[in-house]
Amino acid sequence: MIQKVVIANRGEIALRIQRACRTLGIKTVAVHSEADRDAKYVRLADESVCIGPAQAPQSYLNAPAIISAAEVTDAQAIHPGYGFLSENADFAERVEQSGFVFVGPRAETIRLMGDKISAIKAMKRAGVPCVPGSEGPLPSTEKEILKIAAGIGYPVLIKAAAGGGGRGMRVVHTEAALLSSIQLTRAEAKAAFGNDTVYMEKFLDNPRHVEFQVLADEHGNAVHLGERDCSLQRRHQKVVEESPAPGIPDRLRHKIGDRCAEACKKIGYRGAGTFEFLYQDNEFFFIEMNTRVQVEHPVTEMVTGIDIVMEQLRIASGEKLSLRQRDIHWKGHAIECRINAEDPRTFVPSPGRITGFHPPGGPGIRIDTHIYDGYVVPPYYDSMIAKLIAFGDTREMALARMRIALSEIVVEGIKTNIALHRDIMMDNAFVTGGVNIHYLQKKLDLE
Repeated sequence: MIQKVVIANRGEIALRIQRACRTLGIKTVAVHSEADRDAKYVRLADESVCIGPAQAPQSYLNAPAIISAAEVTDAQAIHPGYGFLSENADFAERVEQSGFVFVGPRAETIRLMGDKISAIKAMKRAGVPCVPGSEGPLPSTEKEILKIAAGIGYPVLIKAAAGGGGRGMRVVHTEAALLSSIQLTRAEAKAAFGNDTVYMEKFLDNPRHVEFQVLADEHGNAVHLGERDCSLQRRHQKVVEESPAPGIPDRLRHKIGDRCAEACKKIGYRGAGTFEFLYQDNEFFFIEMNTRVQVEHPVTEMVTGIDIVMEQLRIASGEKLSLRQRDIHWKGHAIECRINAEDPRTFVPSPGRITGFHPPGGPGIRIDTHIYDGYVVPPYYDSMIAKLIAFGDTREMALARMRIALSEIVVEGIKTNIALHRDIMMDNAFVTGGVNIHYLQKKLDLE
């Protein structure tokens, strides 16, 4: 087992990784910016190293500083969490070349799955269903592009090969708008990702966002931990997640999950990962793979009883998976609300000092957070300050417990989106289950 880990992240995920390490008897090194000097996880770590000023490019995105922190503390591994450098193949490669273990996939796997075109090709070879599309980068000739679009059928979606997080995408409804939209998407992709390669796929008008959690070791073993429904989104950013996804037949659930696990074996995947799909008309269509732990991993942990971060650390230590597919059982239902420091109507970030904090409790309630009374939410990073998770034997019980938890939680001194979550938990369409990815945005636009 690894003996000491540098946690190359901040906020709730830094504390989450730290807790898993402490459970396994692994010492932790918290790297932090000047703005996070007084964070709870920094105080609880065995050692801490300041790696730069508040701005992320000079601290949490500063690969040499993070690797230097591992060197001076004699750590063996670096856990990147999510966001920041977690899916940066160059960082993973530099970590390994410097003699440390990267708690995640190999650099070549991150590159393979980070490029949407190569990822789709790999998934098709592995038998994972994909959205009908251009079968690769769009050609340079207008005639060929128009022919591809006609073959797919309008509307189509133009996507940046290096895109992610909802960026680098454009829906095109008519042939007249196609070529100019491609030009615009290429320019945006070049500016945002340094890569203007784009491809085309069928635009699904009523899909849900359903993703499958996988674990794989370096010995060729892989399992899936079921699926999560992440369809409640605002501007392509997830707001609420749940597991299992409502209304999906068990036969189809296991079929797609098994294919994801087999795909991991075929591409030599290592660690925790997530296959993201659009789900419409009882069909799954692969869109991308996240080669890291997800923000919403707790809902899967609640219904399976498996600690995903601990499994990441065991896999990184070279251990074989202790689980086989037949050992994994799903029980109950879990829902997660992302609590952000932002205005619940305008969504403008609301940094500042928390003057009062009361976390909810009771059966089936879990809260993953790094905040406390007096904590100052810095203005430099993502606005998420907590994840509230409710578990119940049924979806109805999970919803009831979440409503109670949202009525109990108190965060004073700053604005939060708690009021939005209270509204969502009472929304008839959400309570029924199975809303599509456009539902929340349309609801907000009408209010």
